[in-house]
Amino acid sequence: MIDGVEETLDEIGFNPDTSVLTRRQAQVLALRQQGVSQAAIAEALGTSRANVSSIEGSARDNLEKARETVAFAEALRAPVRIQIPAETDLYDVPQQVYDACDEEGVKVDHTAPDLMKIISDAAGDAVSGRQVDEDLIVGVTSDGSVRVRRPD
Repeated sequence: MIDGVEETLDEIGFNPDTSVLTRRQAQVLALRQQGVSQAAIAEALGTSRANVSSIEGSARDNLEKARETVAFAEALRAPVRIQIPAETDLYDVPQQVYDACDEEGVKVDHTAPDLMKIISDAAGDAVSGRQVDEDLIVGVTSDGSVRVRRPD
């Protein structure tokens, strides 16, 4: 194995028993994060670059599923949930968030421009310019954290 990857995994507390990643997936991601090419990883592991690519792809898919699971759990606990339909002007969203938070007694420490940026960044390609292109759910936790999900 390429030098240092096991130490890196130990330093960050990787535990395959509690992780959504296998040890091999974690190793590949750690090496890729360090800038090691898939070809070099494949050579060190005695496998093909295509196999390393598959391992990396599966790892990234698992991480995205884990993020979505966390976002779902946070949305369940959020006292404020607002449905933002497609074709909504992004400039109208902050007031909807503020109104819903006022009703629930939740404080949001974001200005309207900051809130629009948070929502736009989290929504990715579901927002283009001022236009919400896909339905979104904006949740605000009791501590004022804003979470954005796409309903599936």
